[in-house]
Amino acid sequence: MNRIGSGAGSRVTTAVRTMRLRVEQLANTAGLVLGMLLLLVPGAAAQRTELKPGFNMFSPQQDVELGKRAAADAKKQLPSCNDPKVDAYLTELGMHLASKLPTNGVKYPFEFHCVNDKAINAFALPGGYVFVNRGAIEAGDNEGQLAAVMAHELSHVALRHGTNQVTKAEWAQGIFSIASGIFGDSTGGSLLTQLGAFAAGGVLLRYSRTAESQADVMGTQVLYDAGYDPRAMAQFFEKLEAETKGKNPPEFLSDHPNPEHRVGRVDEEIERLGPIQPNARRDSAEFEAIKREVLALPVVKKPTPGAPGAATPPAAPSHNYAAYQASSYSLNYPDNWKKYPDSDGRGASFAPEGGVLDDGSGHSALAYGLIIGVAKAKGDSNDASALQSATSQVIQDLQKANPSMKITRQGEHLRLNGHPGLSTYLSNDSPGGGQETDWVITVLRPTGLVYFICVAPQSAYDEYDKTFSAILDSVRLK
Repeated sequence: MNRIGSGAGSRVTTAVRTMRLRVEQLANTAGLVLGMLLLLVPGAAAQRTELKPGFNMFSPQQDVELGKRAAADAKKQLPSCNDPKVDAYLTELGMHLASKLPTNGVKYPFEFHCVNDKAINAFALPGGYVFVNRGAIEAGDNEGQLAAVMAHELSHVALRHGTNQVTKAEWAQGIFSIASGIFGDSTGGSLLTQLGAFAAGGVLLRYSRTAESQADVMGTQVLYDAGYDPRAMAQFFEKLEAETKGKNPPEFLSDHPNPEHRVGRVDEEIERLGPIQPNARRDSAEFEAIKREVLALPVVKKPTPGAPGAATPPAAPSHNYAAYQASSYSLNYPDNWKKYPDSDGRGASFAPEGGVLDDGSGHSALAYGLIIGVAKAKGDSNDASALQSATSQVIQDLQKANPSMKITRQGEHLRLNGHPGLSTYLSNDSPGGGQETDWVITVLRPTGLVYFICVAPQSAYDEYDKTFSAILDSVRLK
């Protein structure tokens, strides 16, 4: 047997080690080069959150159909800035952002319009019809913040949140009843005819906090992909939060439920996207010029609710009742009233034809009917102090959204079908003009605080009081 001497073996071992070292060096160098290449490609190493539209029984074409008709009605009801320069700027910015939306191949006919309203707000109807208040332009410190607002709204379109919300409510309450209510048996659609297209669109804009959070995340991704500094999204929400201190919340927060840890979630997504590019866009001369243009526009005074031409009072409540079943309660309501379940199937609104009115700012508001909701609350259902505390919080939230709302009769203890509850009376400005009475009944349950708000103008409240009492007598809590 031939043997290799110790010297030769040492040289072989050294050579092997040298080869291994060179291979490791090459691997490290390749990894470094690859890492540098990834840094040069925006979002290439990203671990971004994947978002997809939820289940939807509507087609994208139906989104467009509904949005188009609602937008036509919105243009009639909302005061326009009537400035082609502003609309052209919003269109150019909006189309650039829309080009980065993941629409799964759907081509939406995007439109962008400026509304002559100084409230900080914007909204997008299904199908891609976007309306931006002049207040949102004026409040922006730079173009990035305005782009953040628009990217958020466009994300609602891409995620099809409007019709998805309706679909979820349908599964909770009975397939296709709302779908037929919106589109009807004919092309016209009974709900579009009953409420007006824009008011019907308002029903579809009742987003959940989950939907709002998804729009925040996708909007942040769109900003990043469009070349903007995505931190503008968090900056805009910080601005809104600062606006809430010591005053009523901006209209944007009233229309868009505020998710928990909103700014933190946006910051988290920014970290997932990867490093912010040094040349990320933050502002432009075009934005500054358009902001000056908007600031110089005449202010349009909002129409006063209940002014001449206000809607005729609805028909009296029917003496025949229909049954309604929710996840934690059931009740009966007049069969000539419409039901509008919330997307999660927990809350709902009931109103007669003509009971939902324009509040004077293009938003639909309940003037006659009943609102049911479930608020987060903890405590034993028999704990009077826990019930009082949870009720106070709900009323405070109502007053934030309704600055004119006042308590007229403090909470009185009652029993709602054997369960301890509180009865509170409030007054508020009615969208139909004058004052309304709001009777609030609250019951603490394991699912949270269940509240019932009975609404009618003060001048007509006595006519509805018996109906409200009959509805509450029918309530059964699970």
